[in-house]
Amino acid sequence: MEQEEGMPLVEHLAELRKRIIWVIVVLIIGMVIGLIYAQSLINYLKTLPPADKINWNVFSPGDALRIYLNFGLVAGLIITLPFALYHIWAFLKPGLREEEQKASLMFVPFAFLLFLIGLAFGYFVVFRMAFMFTSSISQHLQLTETYGISQYFSFMFSIIIPLALLFELPIVVMFLTRLRILNPQLMRKLRRYAYLILVIVAGVITPPDATSMILVFLPMIVLYEFSAFLSGIIYRKQLKEDAEWERNKDQV
Repeated sequence: MEQEEGMPLVEHLAELRKRIIWVIVVLIIGMVIGLIYAQSLINYLKTLPPADKINWNVFSPGDALRIYLNFGLVAGLIITLPFALYHIWAFLKPGLREEEQKASLMFVPFAFLLFLIGLAFGYFVVFRMAFMFTSSISQHLQLTETYGISQYFSFMFSIIIPLALLFELPIVVMFLTRLRILNPQLMRKLRRYAYLILVIVAGVITPPDATSMILVFLPMIVLYEFSAFLSGIIYRKQLKEDAEWERNKDQV
């Protein structure tokens, strides 16, 4: 009897292990693809401002290899994201109702789209602004700006990747609401703490000036409030579904 009771848990863990392995395999394939196209992507980004006015340098023998690996890893993460989100949905699917399964599956393409929007916002707005700020300080101190390609792109990734992940907030909130872990009332109670965390995050990923921080903080606030709005829609729909289910149960 104890073995029979333990079987569902063992099967559950085995399924989780299988899905993690598949995600890792796709990540490796994505990294290989990223390495193949890294040179073309690096050359393209070097033609965009502010990189188009930089004389590139390497400061150690491993810089060139390091930047290739960084681009391969980022490309692998981007390619793997929708696949990983699908497997998260598939793993949680048995615990969801039929209508919840269909609704939550729609989160996968939207999550990938928001991630790409976050990357674009991070690169074309926040990163450029951060680079201009740091460059202006160098010019003010009359310093010669000599940039290493590895340091430049590492600085870029340290800004755009966290922002892209933050743009996933609406999808995460909707998904957690669907799983009945989160609701709009809880989000309203946690609003002041969430704002404080967002201020800290904005301060960490932007240069230490008020304009940059506000420019990043305001979209985060919009994302949080939009997430609370979406949570409210899903939560009200869940209440209606629960009420209908109770009525059908009483009729039976």
